[in-house]
Amino acid sequence: KGYKITAVGDTFISSMNIYSDKVSDVKEIQKNSKIAVPNDATNEGRALKILEAAGLIKLNKAAGDSPEISDITENPLNLELVEADAANVYSLLPDVAAAVINCNYALDNGLNPAKDSIFQDNPSYYTGKNYINLIAARTADKENETYKKIVKAYQSEAVKEVYATTFKGSYIAAWKE
Repeated sequence: KGYKITAVGDTFISSMNIYSDKVSDVKEIQKNSKIAVPNDATNEGRALKILEAAGLIKLNKAAGDSPEISDITENPLNLELVEADAANVYSLLPDVAAAVINCNYALDNGLNPAKDSIFQDNPSYYTGKNYINLIAARTADKENETYKKIVKAYQSEAVKEVYATTFKGSYIAAWKE
């Protein structure tokens, strides 16, 4: 329709956490272990950022928030990344040391992202806002007081509590307070 759209407020990121049936902490992952990751460009890039945040690999900084496997600059444990469709990563848990699983698939398979993961996602792991869901408005309406009230109501402790309880930590507040 030709509208110009502007973000007026940040909401959340859908977490991608590391899970394991074999270890209870990422520090317990051994050399030459297999780690399952989603194989599509967006989710695999996020998985790599999470593995970096967990201290398991290092990535080329020039790759930004969308790295590829070829952007791994250090892999001190010589980890083998096992790529699979995001919906199937959970099914690989018995066969790998750990897996980076999207929150929707974690929930679908009975995992509690806040309690069952061995390493949790965080908006601070990303340099940009590529993965943050947002509240948007037509650019012409970006200063609309009603929209500002909506954003303020959304960016509240009550919403964070809903994330934590109803959604079991699968959504993480991404707004700055």
